[in-house]
Amino acid sequence: MFEVIGLTKRYSTLTAVDAVSFQVDAGEVYGYLGPNGSGKSTTVKMLTGLLEPSAGHILLDGRDISADLIAYRRRLGYVPEEPRLYPYLSGKEYLELVGRLRSIPEPLLTEKSDALLELFSLRTQRHAAISSYSKGMKQKIFICAALLHNPNILIFDEPLSGLDVTSVMVFRNLVKLLAGEGKIIIYSSHVLEVVEKLCSRVMILHRGRSVANDRVEHLRDLMKLPSLEEIFRELAMEEDTAKVAKDIVEVMKL
Repeated sequence: MFEVIGLTKRYSTLTAVDAVSFQVDAGEVYGYLGPNGSGKSTTVKMLTGLLEPSAGHILLDGRDISADLIAYRRRLGYVPEEPRLYPYLSGKEYLELVGRLRSIPEPLLTEKSDALLELFSLRTQRHAAISSYSKGMKQKIFICAALLHNPNILIFDEPLSGLDVTSVMVFRNLVKLLAGEGKIIIYSSHVLEVVEKLCSRVMILHRGRSVANDRVEHLRDLMKLPSLEEIFRELAMEEDTAKVAKDIVEVMKL
């Protein structure tokens, strides 16, 4: 079980994340949502051990991850929102680097990296420099790297960014299968339709605070709204998006 208790991050007088708490069980896909500036990205950085909380605890199987961050990261697979890779390495070289840092034996590393590159349709470009890759190709390399060591917990932050339609469908099925294998999955995305289909429970952040933390169907019943998109709009959006779109069109006509 993965548990977050009173997680808080302050920057001087600004509180970016304010006493957020939730738990994710093995085999569960947990959606983590919020508009820009809600504290979502800050939370993800704390969950991955990249940022130290100002207060609160992150527990994996009852143990605070701060007690042994190295051991925690061995069990973690992370796909960040922006794929920042070594541009002079090829896709295959990058996976080999990650695998060696993960202490995967060489024969197994070769087998797994070659197989993942094939399955993600990157085999023909495996020796090309990452600097020549499209955004979607870079994203697929990051997904391969996150899966390479068969982690227990996976954190996906906007994982579909840049992916083509086929890769999106593959990834959606992959997430379901990983949950079926008992993985703990935290899924952060702006694509609410995908979140609604994949996630059993969701948290919605607004200005650093949790404004919803429940099963999607329960939220729909409770708020008498037909979809997660409508719930998100009601709880976390302050702008009248239809009016903003109309105003943009009017400005174009000036």
